[in-house]
Amino acid sequence: MLIEFHSSTFARSGLARQCKREYVITTFIQRLIGAATLDGRTYEEVEADRTATGQAGLVVLLSSLAAGVGSVGAGAFGLRGIVVGTLGGIAGWVSWAALTYLIGTRVLPESQTRANLGELLRTLAFAASPGLLRVVGAVPILRWPTFLVTTLWMLLAMVVAVRHALDYRSTARAIGVCVLGWALSLAAAAAIGILFATPVS
Repeated sequence: MLIEFHSSTFARSGLARQCKREYVITTFIQRLIGAATLDGRTYEEVEADRTATGQAGLVVLLSSLAAGVGSVGAGAFGLRGIVVGTLGGIAGWVSWAALTYLIGTRVLPESQTRANLGELLRTLAFAASPGLLRVVGAVPILRWPTFLVTTLWMLLAMVVAVRHALDYRSTARAIGVCVLGWALSLAAAAAIGILFATPVS
Protein backbone atom coordinates (compact mmCIF):
# COMPACT_ATOMS: atom_id res chain seq x y z
CA MET A 1 0.00 0.00 0.00
CA LEU A 2 2.82 2.37 0.94
CA ILE A 3 4.67 1.48 -2.26
CA GLU A 4 1.57 2.22 -4.31
CA PHE A 5 1.16 5.57 -2.54
CA HIS A 6 4.77 6.59 -3.27
CA SER A 7 4.45 5.41 -6.87
CA SER A 8 1.27 7.41 -7.31
CA THR A 9 2.87 10.51 -5.77
CA PHE A 10 5.94 10.15 -7.97
CA ALA A 11 3.78 9.73 -11.06
CA ARG A 12 1.76 12.84 -10.21
CA SER A 13 4.89 14.90 -9.53
CA GLY A 14 6.43 13.69 -12.79
CA LEU A 15 3.25 14.60 -14.65
CA ALA A 16 3.21 18.01 -12.97
CA ARG A 17 6.80 18.68 -14.05
CA GLN A 18 6.01 17.63 -17.60
CA CYS A 19 2.91 19.83 -17.69
CA LYS A 20 4.89 22.77 -16.32
CA ARG A 21 7.65 22.23 -18.90
CA GLU A 22 5.08 22.08 -21.71
CA TYR A 23 3.39 25.21 -20.35
CA VAL A 24 6.70 27.11 -20.29
CA ILE A 25 7.50 26.05 -23.87
CA THR A 26 4.00 26.95 -25.07
CA THR A 27 4.13 30.32 -23.31
CA PHE A 28 7.55 31.04 -24.80
CA ILE A 29 6.35 30.31 -28.33
CA GLN A 30 3.21 32.39 -27.81
CA ARG A 31 5.33 35.28 -26.58
CA LEU A 32 7.63 35.00 -29.58
CA ILE A 33 4.65 35.18 -31.91
CA GLY A 34 3.04 37.99 -29.94
CA ALA A 35 6.24 40.03 -29.91
CA ALA A 36 6.80 39.47 -33.63
CA THR A 37 3.23 40.55 -34.43
CA LEU A 38 3.75 43.75 -32.39
CA ASP A 39 1.12 42.81 -29.82
CA GLY A 40 1.30 45.37 -27.02
CA ARG A 41 -0.23 42.97 -24.49
CA THR A 42 2.68 40.58 -24.99
CA TYR A 43 5.19 43.31 -24.20
CA GLU A 44 3.21 44.32 -21.12
CA GLU A 45 3.18 40.70 -19.98
CA VAL A 46 6.92 40.23 -20.50
CA GLU A 47 7.64 43.55 -18.81
CA ALA A 48 5.78 42.48 -15.67
CA ASP A 49 7.02 38.86 -15.55
CA ARG A 50 10.38 38.71 -13.78
CA THR A 51 10.61 34.97 -14.48
CA ALA A 52 10.74 35.77 -18.22
CA THR A 53 14.33 37.03 -17.97
CA GLY A 54 15.72 33.64 -18.98
CA GLN A 55 13.37 33.47 -21.96
CA ALA A 56 14.43 36.98 -22.95
CA GLY A 57 18.09 36.00 -22.91
CA LEU A 58 17.29 32.96 -25.05
CA VAL A 59 15.56 35.15 -27.64
CA VAL A 60 18.65 37.35 -27.94
CA LEU A 61 20.94 34.33 -28.23
CA LEU A 62 18.81 32.60 -30.87
CA SER A 63 18.31 35.80 -32.84
CA SER A 64 22.05 36.50 -32.81
CA LEU A 65 22.81 32.91 -33.81
CA ALA A 66 20.36 33.25 -36.68
CA ALA A 67 22.24 36.37 -37.77
CA GLY A 68 25.48 34.42 -37.60
CA VAL A 69 24.13 31.57 -39.73
CA GLY A 70 22.52 34.04 -42.13
CA SER A 71 25.80 35.95 -42.49
CA VAL A 72 27.33 32.87 -44.13
CA GLY A 73 25.18 33.71 -47.11
CA ALA A 74 26.47 37.28 -47.01
CA GLY A 75 30.06 36.38 -47.74
CA ALA A 76 31.35 34.93 -44.45
CA PHE A 77 32.44 31.32 -44.58
CA GLY A 78 32.18 28.38 -42.26
CA LEU A 79 32.26 28.36 -38.50
CA ARG A 80 34.29 31.58 -38.34
CA GLY A 81 31.58 33.44 -40.22
CA ILE A 82 28.87 32.09 -37.93
CA VAL A 83 30.84 33.04 -34.80
CA VAL A 84 31.59 36.54 -36.09
CA GLY A 85 27.96 37.08 -37.10
CA THR A 86 26.66 35.79 -33.77
CA LEU A 87 29.05 37.92 -31.71
CA GLY A 88 28.17 40.93 -33.83
CA GLY A 89 24.47 40.29 -33.24
CA ILE A 90 24.90 39.99 -29.47
CA ALA A 91 27.15 43.05 -29.29
CA GLY A 92 24.70 45.04 -31.38
CA TRP A 93 21.78 44.13 -29.15
CA VAL A 94 23.66 44.83 -25.89
CA SER A 95 24.91 48.21 -27.09
CA TRP A 96 21.48 49.10 -28.49
CA ALA A 97 19.73 48.15 -25.24
CA ALA A 98 22.19 50.19 -23.17
CA LEU A 99 21.91 53.20 -25.46
CA THR A 100 18.12 52.94 -25.52
CA TYR A 101 18.01 52.92 -21.73
CA LEU A 102 20.23 55.99 -21.49
CA ILE A 103 18.52 57.92 -24.27
CA GLY A 104 15.03 56.94 -23.21
CA THR A 105 15.46 57.71 -19.52
CA ARG A 106 18.02 60.54 -19.51
CA VAL A 107 17.74 62.36 -22.82
CA LEU A 108 14.14 61.94 -24.01
CA PRO A 109 12.02 60.85 -21.05
CA GLU A 110 8.38 61.84 -20.65
CA SER A 111 7.05 63.11 -17.33
CA GLN A 112 5.48 59.74 -16.48
CA THR A 113 8.48 57.63 -17.52
CA ARG A 114 9.40 55.21 -14.75
CA ALA A 115 12.18 53.00 -16.05
CA ASN A 116 13.22 49.67 -14.64
CA LEU A 117 16.28 48.23 -16.36
CA GLY A 118 15.11 44.62 -16.05
CA GLU A 119 11.71 45.40 -17.51
CA LEU A 120 13.21 47.31 -20.41
CA LEU A 121 15.74 44.59 -21.19
CA ARG A 122 13.05 41.89 -21.23
CA THR A 123 10.86 43.80 -23.64
CA LEU A 124 13.78 44.73 -25.88
CA ALA A 125 14.93 41.11 -25.93
CA PHE A 126 11.57 39.88 -27.18
CA ALA A 127 11.58 42.66 -29.77
CA ALA A 128 14.48 40.75 -31.34
CA SER A 129 12.18 37.80 -32.13
CA PRO A 130 11.77 38.71 -35.84
CA GLY A 131 15.56 38.32 -36.06
CA LEU A 132 15.12 34.55 -35.86
CA LEU A 133 14.20 34.68 -39.54
CA ARG A 134 17.67 35.97 -40.43
CA VAL A 135 18.75 32.35 -40.68
CA VAL A 136 17.12 32.42 -44.13
CA GLY A 137 19.97 34.73 -45.19
CA ALA A 138 22.13 31.63 -45.57
CA VAL A 139 20.41 31.23 -48.95
CA PRO A 140 22.42 33.63 -51.14
CA ILE A 141 19.54 34.86 -53.28
CA LEU A 142 17.50 35.68 -50.16
CA ARG A 143 20.18 37.20 -47.95
CA TRP A 144 19.65 40.93 -48.62
CA PRO A 145 15.83 40.86 -48.70
CA THR A 146 15.82 38.78 -45.51
CA PHE A 147 18.17 41.04 -43.57
CA LEU A 148 16.44 44.20 -44.81
CA VAL A 149 12.95 43.00 -43.90
CA THR A 150 13.93 41.54 -40.52
CA THR A 151 15.92 44.65 -39.58
CA LEU A 152 12.97 46.95 -40.27
CA TRP A 153 10.64 44.48 -38.55
CA MET A 154 12.82 44.38 -35.45
CA LEU A 155 12.98 48.18 -35.41
CA LEU A 156 9.17 48.35 -35.42
CA ALA A 157 9.03 45.77 -32.63
CA MET A 158 11.55 47.78 -30.64
CA VAL A 159 9.40 50.90 -30.96
CA VAL A 160 6.46 49.01 -29.45
CA ALA A 161 8.70 47.57 -26.72
CA VAL A 162 10.15 50.96 -25.77
CA ARG A 163 6.76 52.65 -25.77
CA HIS A 164 5.42 50.11 -23.29
CA ALA A 165 8.52 49.70 -21.14
CA LEU A 166 9.12 53.45 -20.74
CA ASP A 167 5.42 54.33 -20.50
CA TYR A 168 5.59 56.73 -23.43
CA ARG A 169 2.39 58.32 -24.65
CA SER A 170 4.12 59.54 -27.80
CA THR A 171 4.92 56.97 -30.47
CA ALA A 172 7.07 59.59 -32.23
CA ARG A 173 9.29 59.85 -29.15
CA ALA A 174 9.65 56.07 -29.00
CA ILE A 175 10.62 56.06 -32.68
CA GLY A 176 13.24 58.75 -32.07
CA VAL A 177 14.78 56.85 -29.17
CA CYS A 178 14.87 53.60 -31.16
CA VAL A 179 16.28 55.04 -34.36
CA LEU A 180 19.02 56.96 -32.56
CA GLY A 181 20.03 54.04 -30.36
CA TRP A 182 19.76 51.60 -33.26
CA ALA A 183 22.02 53.68 -35.52
CA LEU A 184 24.69 54.01 -32.83
CA SER A 185 24.53 50.30 -31.99
CA LEU A 186 24.91 49.35 -35.66
CA ALA A 187 28.11 51.36 -35.78
CA ALA A 188 29.40 49.51 -32.71
CA ALA A 189 28.47 46.10 -34.14
CA ALA A 190 30.10 46.96 -37.47
CA ALA A 191 33.31 47.98 -35.71
CA ILE A 192 33.43 44.68 -33.80
CA GLY A 193 32.69 42.74 -36.98
CA ILE A 194 35.56 44.46 -38.80
CA LEU A 195 37.87 43.80 -35.86
CA PHE A 196 37.17 40.07 -35.85
CA ALA A 197 37.16 39.79 -39.64
CA THR A 198 40.58 41.45 -40.05
CA PRO A 199 43.27 38.75 -40.63
CA VAL A 200 46.02 38.65 -38.07
CA SER A 201 49.39 39.14 -39.82
